[in-house]
Amino acid sequence: MNTPRSLFHFAFNVTDLDTARRFYGGVLGCTEGRSTDTWVDFDFFGHQISLHLGQPFPTANTGHVGDKLVPMPHFGLILEQATWQALADRLSAAGTDFVLPPQLRFAGQPGEQWTMFFRDPFGNPIEVKGFASLDTVYAT
Repeated sequence: MNTPRSLFHFAFNVTDLDTARRFYGGVLGCTEGRSTDTWVDFDFFGHQISLHLGQPFPTANTGHVGDKLVPMPHFGLILEQATWQALADRLSAAGTDFVLPPQLRFAGQPGEQWTMFFRDPFGNPIEVKGFASLDTVYAT
């Protein structure tokens, strides 16, 4: 099936826009878009995130991934391996406190992927996966 091009949009709460700009713009390298006194948009690796002033959503480590528990709910993205590695290096250099540090999952299996979990400064959990090829994301 040939799916038309689309962008994902996700809006969520943060408690300080300047801190959000330093993290999403500075640490993650996202380009800032439109903003007001109460929200700011970022190009999140080709997708739009809108950070609004407010109370971040509650999370709990209830997601089972192999023998690990990860924060739920969470959001994230999937990158090709080289871009994922560059981001992992950037986050490590910034002193990121990883929930799950960069690691390989499902080695040699369909869906082999690198992953890392971390939280933004407001506690919002983010997972970033890396695949050798984005064509294998849905491999079974």
